[in-house]
Amino acid sequence: MTTAEPTTLDCAWLLADPGAAPAQRDMRIALADGRVDALTPLHDAVPGRRRLALPALANAHDHARTHRSATLGAFGQPLESWLPFLGLTPAMDPYLCAATSFSRSLRNGVVDLMVHYTRVQGGMPYADEAAAVARAARDVGVRIGFAVSMRDRHGIGYGDDATVLAALRPGIREAVAQRLSVQPVEPARQLAVVDEVAAMVATDGHGTHVDVQYGPTAVQWCSTPLLEAIAQASADTGRRVHMHLLETKYQRAWADAAHPGGIVRFLDDIGLLSPRLTLAHCTWARPEDLALIAERGATIAVNTSSNLGLKSGIAPLAEMLQQGCKVAMGLDGMAFDEDDDALREARLAYALHRGWGYDATMTPAQLWRFASRGRIAPGAPADIVLLDWDALDDDALFDDVDPLDLLLARGNGRHIHTVIARGRTVVDAGRVCGVDELALQAELRGRLRAALASDDAHQGWRGTVQALARDLAPFYRDGRLGGCCG
Repeated sequence: MTTAEPTTLDCAWLLADPGAAPAQRDMRIALADGRVDALTPLHDAVPGRRRLALPALANAHDHARTHRSATLGAFGQPLESWLPFLGLTPAMDPYLCAATSFSRSLRNGVVDLMVHYTRVQGGMPYADEAAAVARAARDVGVRIGFAVSMRDRHGIGYGDDATVLAALRPGIREAVAQRLSVQPVEPARQLAVVDEVAAMVATDGHGTHVDVQYGPTAVQWCSTPLLEAIAQASADTGRRVHMHLLETKYQRAWADAAHPGGIVRFLDDIGLLSPRLTLAHCTWARPEDLALIAERGATIAVNTSSNLGLKSGIAPLAEMLQQGCKVAMGLDGMAFDEDDDALREARLAYALHRGWGYDATMTPAQLWRFASRGRIAPGAPADIVLLDWDALDDDALFDDVDPLDLLLARGNGRHIHTVIARGRTVVDAGRVCGVDELALQAELRGRLRAALASDDAHQGWRGTVQALARDLAPFYRDGRLGGCCG
């Protein structure tokens, strides 16, 4: 399959800046040099099937995971028990894993996405693996932020490994310790890996579609010296930082015990809280946390479906907006139907946070600034999604219904026909143009099934993970965090 560079796009409806500007009927979008050149009305209705054009979507927090939770047997697990399930599959070709994940995102209208690379496949130098992910992004047709995952403590739970191991049944402690205990790596060595990946991106020509970032996993998984080193390196280099914060109520409990002066204040004190920082989740952030985040100009990536699927809670998005926080939509590999459907994710976030009754706490314009990085206007990058309007508006009775209302009522990824990224067609008729997505999926599934069938160790580890999930429940539920917050 090949990509093309169209010069014009004709649409029955144009939502150039959804919620902020009215819909325009029967429009032509002229493209040139990867940008929107002009918007002109058409004198006649567009022939053939009708399209609705809107700005492409963005995913501000993800991990480029290709395996979905229910497939791994992790459905219904809280985050703390869910994380070990991610290691149930053998290491695979990182290109295959990334390309299948990116294809699913792109097919659902996302051209910009964040990759917090927490699942290293291994078997090659880290920079080579990052290069494979970068090639996958280029071939599929997406632009990515690549945050090098960094951590140096607390591999099993929110506390030192010995303390958490003692809370587990004796029969699984050794296996869990071997697989999950953290082997600390000094901050300088971790920072050097980021520099190495950045150099690879620069020399291999991936700089136009890969932005390398520091990726501390979270405060509970990173020592203060590591976080201080990252804060200084970010200030020195200007590189962005991407990390989790306050995703679950157990993380909130840990943070209150470990940082009684306030975990957000702690980040500020060490110089990490800045406009270069993105904080994923903040589901359990308090108003005073959000006020400081807003004051320092950091961004919050809200992951609505992920928080619901992992029983983490509902983020205070309305409060974030009221406080003036910069917010962005993340899918976290956990869209509601496990399909990376960014349109449905945006609609779900809007349904939860727009307000109850006659109260309005989130407007459609705020929603689209949350879900997309752009608008369709002369001079703007040509990142555009075309929906099959005949499929979406298949029961029309009146010709004055706002198309944005219909989009927010029922739009989803299955309605996406075409995706344009920087002026190139990267999805056509619902299929990714740059790679053969179905063939890649089949190859990855075949390799995985063969590897699992020949490796009894993974079957044994699966039983250990299931037992671990049961043992972690009382550890967190009974409030044993107070003594393990070193």
